[in-house]
Amino acid sequence: MAIKSLHKRESDLANSNRQLEILSNGIFKNGELPTFKEKISETDQFPLKAKKLEILQINVGYMCNQVCEHCHVDAGPDRKEIMTRETMQQCLDVIKNTGAHTLDLTGGAPEMNPDFRWFVEEAAKVGIKDFIVRSNLTIIRANKKYYDLPEFFKKHNVHVVSSMPHWTRGKTDKQRGDGVFDKSIKALQELNAVGYGMPGSSLKLDLVYNPSGAFLPGDQMAMEKDFKKALLEDFGIQFHNLFAITNLPISRFLDYLIASENYEDYMYSLVEAYNPAAVENVMCTNTLSVSWDGYLFDCDFNQMLELPVNSKAKHISEYNQDLLEGRNIVISQHCYGCTAGAGSSCQGSVA
Repeated sequence: MAIKSLHKRESDLANSNRQLEILSNGIFKNGELPTFKEKISETDQFPLKAKKLEILQINVGYMCNQVCEHCHVDAGPDRKEIMTRETMQQCLDVIKNTGAHTLDLTGGAPEMNPDFRWFVEEAAKVGIKDFIVRSNLTIIRANKKYYDLPEFFKKHNVHVVSSMPHWTRGKTDKQRGDGVFDKSIKALQELNAVGYGMPGSSLKLDLVYNPSGAFLPGDQMAMEKDFKKALLEDFGIQFHNLFAITNLPISRFLDYLIASENYEDYMYSLVEAYNPAAVENVMCTNTLSVSWDGYLFDCDFNQMLELPVNSKAKHISEYNQDLLEGRNIVISQHCYGCTAGAGSSCQGSVA
């Protein structure tokens, strides 16, 4: 279990160029495996094009109270990158003037941004159809100042999407750290207590599953049934949906793959599971990702690899729908993670 971010450890993988170098060389450079560009060209899906903007995903900072071994953000307590209120206001101005129906706040632990509550309150006034906050759950129990988050979320009708690697303590703590499971269970019970996740409730509570090792997620619907049965029987917990998300070979998960000598096997698994039907609905086609300092990316993963949008408008302050709509999506080999099997996005399976 990593106790520090790659940045804090001064790992060479903290450098996005080094990650891209690994993803572009070796088995892809020597022709053992086709590059993602070559693969989607086989089915006439290159270049990938952005469609109408539906989801604005905003990363309000990389600071987090956890250091999870698979984290593609390389988040942790030692990360100090935090979105300012000025940049948040620029995001709000864009939200008011676009047709985006979903606002997706992420981190790190987004709740740790000192202006998080102000941003939620202001954004809630805009009338977004689906207002998502991605919570790691343990933040609700991390400090007294966060204890009222379930009530705060309820007040603003926030759709809570929470990380939950497994319904057992062992597998959850292995991926996320000792004690995470028990705190997560307590937080879920508190969310249930105010109405989140209950049958027929409009207070949406969804869970996110990431595999704990170098393998792809199983069938999303089957796993959802298992999760629901186990959490209800063991802890009386209910939730609405489970999203199964493939771990992308970047940042700390790439570090894990290399250290465990699973990198090549994992890339083979992704390429062999490639599904052209999943390409049609990958999140980068209808989503715009905004970094903590306001720069624009096709997706959260491209943000972490520092691959900006292919557009003259590169910052939220320069947002221009005409320039951004129809742009070519920036791709690399990590994109296989979103197109393997049933596909994967921040909303779960896509095919």
